[in-house]
Amino acid sequence: MGTWDYDVFWKETLNQLKSELSEQEYAMWFNMAYESSGEQAIVISVPSAFYRDQVKQRYQARIENKLYELSGQHIQVALEVKQRAKDDSHQAVSGSVPASKRTAHGRESEGKGAPAGPHAVSEHLAKADHPRPRDGHVQLRKDYIFENFVIGENNFFAANAAIAIAKNPGTAYNPCLIYGGVGLGKTHLMQAIGNLAWQEKGCKIIYITAENFTNEFVEAIKNSATQGFKNKYRNADMLLIDDIHFLQKKNETQEELFHTFNALYDANKQIIFTCDRPVSELKNLSERLRSRFERGLNVDLQPPSYETRCAILAKKVEARGVSIPPDVINLVARNISSNVRDLEASLTKLIAYAELTKKPVTLEIAQQQLRDNFGSPKQNNVTIETIQKVVAEYFSLSYTDLKGKKRTKAISFPRQLAMFIAREITEYSTTELGMEFGGRDHTTVMHGCQKIDERLKAEPSLDSTIQKLMKMIKDYNS
Repeated sequence: MGTWDYDVFWKETLNQLKSELSEQEYAMWFNMAYESSGEQAIVISVPSAFYRDQVKQRYQARIENKLYELSGQHIQVALEVKQRAKDDSHQAVSGSVPASKRTAHGRESEGKGAPAGPHAVSEHLAKADHPRPRDGHVQLRKDYIFENFVIGENNFFAANAAIAIAKNPGTAYNPCLIYGGVGLGKTHLMQAIGNLAWQEKGCKIIYITAENFTNEFVEAIKNSATQGFKNKYRNADMLLIDDIHFLQKKNETQEELFHTFNALYDANKQIIFTCDRPVSELKNLSERLRSRFERGLNVDLQPPSYETRCAILAKKVEARGVSIPPDVINLVARNISSNVRDLEASLTKLIAYAELTKKPVTLEIAQQQLRDNFGSPKQNNVTIETIQKVVAEYFSLSYTDLKGKKRTKAISFPRQLAMFIAREITEYSTTELGMEFGGRDHTTVMHGCQKIDERLKAEPSLDSTIQKLMKMIKDYNS
């Protein structure tokens, strides 16, 4: 070590974080090692670029704040990608038992079904920096890999489970059902499992949509080739079936899948399904097949939070090698909350504009180009009165107080929120909005909206409240 040695502060920072975070979260993201110190800087090694980007986004500011509290100095943390030998890949966090023998709970693994603990995640991520030894699987998209899947609170458990399955197929989490709305990443996550198992385990993998599975089965019956159909699917090491909600009312296909499921399950082969809703909500599905779907691990994907939406967009921009200003990314993330697919569509439109016109994407251009994507309703669809009434009721205030002159904190914040929402989803000018909010000046409206913008950056969770209120407003007169 040189003149500056911050190792003691680093170790105490890890100890404090370990006590504050869940065991699963700490094990997932703190597979890192202290490398060296410089003047007010620490170099920490992590196993891959993906790992580095996730830690930087989620924890770097928190780590540096703790280092400041402990040392009294502003110490910067530099994350350096460096593959470590398997036997010491987690020593900095876990102790002396080799990582290859550990599970997420620090016990020695018995070689089967271990949860996706530090070794499962770090080994996968470390390998991401090296050329893959096999060509891509013909049925799987090459870009549907874990490195391209942005992990947030909405999908943390599902992603962790997916990595565990890819590392130990057919063991602890079998079958696995991934469910959630359109465009949230179900197919990406399922195919990421297949891609990793294909590369690292050499598994015989079959991916198919439920619709194509049905069509293929019908053709097999028509051509008296059902035995070949059975042999194909029952000899797979890993069967991935997308969109099983399509199987509703397909009784014969359900029967065949039931027997295929049993054959694979009994042979300890991995089975993974996706669905647009929980299995319990599927109608016209046989009870015995439903029970098979529910037998293993069921994980759901929720719409990404504002923070995660920003991270997804930033990663897509970096991957495309284009320049999109942060304020444009924030604009898209704030206005597109439905799913990842819609986020990507909006970003693709902006990138196409930049490439075709050879002009930079400004905030004004983004607002103009994405007006239809944002879906701003017209004035006569949503009234200011409706917005005021919904917001007032939500915060247990009177409609009169929200419009009135009172400036108490209990009223000011909901009033600013109502102004912000009105600006977002109507075409009223700030002058017109000021008149509707008790005859206020337009600068008051601008100030109120700015305060909400600032709180959104500091409190990303506020976005979910705004989205909830917007939905309530939309449903108010429907």
